[in-house]
Amino acid sequence: MSRKSLVMLVLISVFLSGCLYPDKNLSKNQVPNDIQLQSVQTAVEQYQEQNTYQLPIQNRDQDTPVFQKYPIDFNRLKQQNLLSEAPGNSFEQGGVYQYVIVDPENELQVKVMDLRVTQELREINFRLNTYRSEHLYVPFGEKINDQVYTLNYEELGYENPLQVKSPYTQNQLPIVVDLEGEIYVDYRSDLNQFLQQYEHDYETGDDIRYLLSDHSPFVPAHTLPYTVVDGEPVFMNEMNQEDAS
Repeated sequence: MSRKSLVMLVLISVFLSGCLYPDKNLSKNQVPNDIQLQSVQTAVEQYQEQNTYQLPIQNRDQDTPVFQKYPIDFNRLKQQNLLSEAPGNSFEQGGVYQYVIVDPENELQVKVMDLRVTQELREINFRLNTYRSEHLYVPFGEKINDQVYTLNYEELGYENPLQVKSPYTQNQLPIVVDLEGEIYVDYRSDLNQFLQQYEHDYETGDDIRYLLSDHSPFVPAHTLPYTVVDGEPVFMNEMNQEDAS
């Protein structure tokens, strides 16, 4: 093969690689970075200043979980020329992250929600709902406390315990279910690591989930509230059970 033909073959391979792997699979769309987060943070703060402290967010119900409640509306930012386009790793651009606002009434911060976790939970929830429509009950597994259980993965047709990859530690995190059949990610192992790793002033009764978002780009979405007891993370509803006893 001539050198010219070899060069042409390489160029064609590179071109085809770009076609076969859409934007959502490019490396720039897989990892949030400080520059992207800061550019959106600045745009949101400028939007607030120009619009009497309104937020550029999509509408959500009042009962939407706190870390999913304030997704950023990039169209509003673009309309006021505060951003030319959404970040390449955002859902709006085919990426895997939903940009959200955390704690807008106090220290507003722009973070991201990993939609790969959302998609995995959606698939599990679909199978769970199918099971419930046929059997009329939730296939509870092991009891964690009076209100939280693991799922009986075998009853749902899975070969292994249900887990998702943590956006914080890359460890596998368990899936839990409450008495209503709502499923959540169990972040206790990540929270335990962060409690040991970072200084904090959290006390029993405080919601310690913010420890995760304060020290990373990610929000702990799809999770129940946690607090700390004797230095260990526990579900907040365990405190309610102790109060009732």
